[in-house]
Amino acid sequence: MKSLVLTPRQLTLSTLRALTFDDVKIELDPACKAQIAASTETVRDVLRDGRTVYGINTGFGRLASTRIDDEQLEELQSNLVLSHATGMGPLLDDEVVRLILALKVTSLAQGFSGIRQEVLDYLITFYNEGLYPCIPSKGSVGASGDLAPLAHMSALIIGAGKARYKGEIMPAKEGLERIGLKPMVLGPKEGLALLNGTQVSTALALVGLFRAENLMNASTLVGAMSVEAAKGSHVPFDPRIQEARGQIGQADIASVFRTVLDGSPINESHTDCSKVQDPYSLRCQPQVLGACLDHMRFAASIFEREANAVSDNPLVFTKEGDILSGGNFHAEPVAMASDVLALAISEMGALAERRIALLMDSSMSGLPPFLVAGSGLNSGFMIAQVTAAALASENKSLAHPACVDSLPTSANQEDHVSMATFAARRLSDMAKNTAGVLAVELLSAAQGIDFLKPLKTSPTLETVMERLRKDVAFFEQDRYFADDLEAAEDLVWEGTFNAISIPDFLPSFDETAS
Repeated sequence: MKSLVLTPRQLTLSTLRALTFDDVKIELDPACKAQIAASTETVRDVLRDGRTVYGINTGFGRLASTRIDDEQLEELQSNLVLSHATGMGPLLDDEVVRLILALKVTSLAQGFSGIRQEVLDYLITFYNEGLYPCIPSKGSVGASGDLAPLAHMSALIIGAGKARYKGEIMPAKEGLERIGLKPMVLGPKEGLALLNGTQVSTALALVGLFRAENLMNASTLVGAMSVEAAKGSHVPFDPRIQEARGQIGQADIASVFRTVLDGSPINESHTDCSKVQDPYSLRCQPQVLGACLDHMRFAASIFEREANAVSDNPLVFTKEGDILSGGNFHAEPVAMASDVLALAISEMGALAERRIALLMDSSMSGLPPFLVAGSGLNSGFMIAQVTAAALASENKSLAHPACVDSLPTSANQEDHVSMATFAARRLSDMAKNTAGVLAVELLSAAQGIDFLKPLKTSPTLETVMERLRKDVAFFEQDRYFADDLEAAEDLVWEGTFNAISIPDFLPSFDETAS
């Protein structure tokens, strides 16, 4: 099994994808140990000197002015974790929890948190052994850190709450026993260091980004297939048009379309047709998808930065011996970038739904009504388009910015919050909706291309057609349609078509996010 070394400030998007989806083991860069030890010694110095410092020997939030006796400090940290484990809703998926664990380790290992190496070793063991804390998905407002979800993550360390191991949910203590660990007693500041931070919202945002990458790759291929099915013009993808505007994403997307459409006999068959211009959903794909790509790149840069950040509070600066309170836990960067990414995900689906509608309309596409022979007796793709419209419409509501909403918490001590956790969490739901829309378009465009036989599309798109037809046959007459839609959606969702063309043509998100 591959091993990944977690080196703070050096997590790339490629590494983050591997931490999320691949079967890997993690270990911490040994160079971190000295700084970790120094930060815990600074915390001990505070206690030896009898100083009062927030997070070490005080209450929390509005109770920050309450001094806690030294003999109660371990109980203070335990109480903090238990009282903050207030999450509700469905549990986060294992892949999200894996990434949360890795992000938390990388943040705490930078030596600004006053937490022992032994605590980080527990988190690393959870990841490597597949013991995942059960983390409810709702209950964080994305300020003062993702407190409730991170409390559920931290509860496993002290033997509280529940864990999932090999698909089975069990009490935390039983889970610890399964992997040879016992509940740990947290020291001064350690509970707070675990609970403060943006790792949950950042992990959710990154997973949403990775899903959106699959959608973008599918959007270009499936959108090009719709151009072919409707015998649309290739002229809108001419590089001179893109250069005249100067938008980078637009130029990149147009380049992809030129490449995947190259060598199409269908295109050659209508070079002298009387059609002057295509509808916007066909000819403006570089402009719309290019804007989506630009904003995905922006979001990627913010998420990658946050994945490498220290976002707990207070922070320990060992060189000066200072422990400073600030607000790095406020997740506004993640919230706003997630809102931008939500727009891109929604627009990919909205544009695809319009292309589906175009293909259904024989007066626009030149294809049989609703893409089926014998329409009337057969309804064909009529209601599949309705499903696509429902999914695209739902995304329009979900795309409303989350960061503009704020409800004060903690008796007005935390009087402005980011809502980053919801902003990020809804991205995967939106991505699933757009994957469904693209699945309908994939089937519709393939149906249209098959109606044009014996003409063929480009070699690249023929490869897509061949892969699709392995799972879904041509729609001869009405049949049970749900299984076909599910199969097509799986191809989009899992990024099956990514390797066909896109990695060579779309600039790496890693390059643009660094």
